[in-house]
Amino acid sequence: MSALAIVLVLGAAVAHAAWNVLAHGSSRLGLPFLWCGALVSTLIWAVALPFTGGIGDDLAGFLLGVGVSAVLHVAYMLVLQRGYAAGSLSTVYAIARGTGPLLAVVAAIVLLGERPAPVALVGVVAVIVGVVGIGLVDRGGERPAGRRGLDPAIVFGLLTGVAIAAYTIWDAHALRAWQVSPVAFMVGCTALEVPLFSITLLVRRRHREVVAVARAAWRPLIAFGILSPLSYILVLTAITMAPVALVAPMRELSVVLVSLFGAFVLREPRPGARIAASVVVAGGIVLLAL
Repeated sequence: MSALAIVLVLGAAVAHAAWNVLAHGSSRLGLPFLWCGALVSTLIWAVALPFTGGIGDDLAGFLLGVGVSAVLHVAYMLVLQRGYAAGSLSTVYAIARGTGPLLAVVAAIVLLGERPAPVALVGVVAVIVGVVGIGLVDRGGERPAGRRGLDPAIVFGLLTGVAIAAYTIWDAHALRAWQVSPVAFMVGCTALEVPLFSITLLVRRRHREVVAVARAAWRPLIAFGILSPLSYILVLTAITMAPVALVAPMRELSVVLVSLFGAFVLREPRPGARIAASVVVAGGIVLLAL
């Protein structure tokens, strides 16, 4: 990977970790928070459109790209929330963040024709193993009492991973095929997410909660509106100059940063295991950067 692509992905990881830390707990407000976040993101970043290339010359390609991406992102968020409601949060998170990059790498090789070097593939494996390890730190091997059959956390974790891989590969294809500006692409996605979330809110009869959430969590919403799109804009920019098979795993450094914040600032349990898993991820990222 080029030095610039590495800097972009690392910057994306820092931005993603930062908004998760700043909005700690608020994002659990669910659909109302997501609706407000999509609206705030669109309003904030739309200002940058005239200075970042606009929507390009291919309007049909732009609309198709952001339309499919918005549907995939909303599906990802809904499946993730459903998983958190049905099973262990740590298990869903670990499987999703491990499965997503893994499937993205496979799809990039099969569908996009990318051919990472063997040492890079070793780095990919190390990152995925470390990320899954971080996610499983808090689980402690516990299983719900009296539950038989497949853990729903595993099912929804896998579905979330599939959604992550799907939007990652589609977004890379859209930017490369239609030469869309990453900022315009992100703004288009968040703008379309607003009506999609509106429909979901109405179906689930949660639309009345929006105003209350906006008033209670306006500070985290501003942090979300600035940093969450920024993190993905940096990723989108990186995949225009580097293989998706390398960018997708490297962006998981954000998981390490949030985990270390939890260990050293929030004093969450098992810091040694968190640090060990983080070292594995860091080693994988070094291999990806070679």
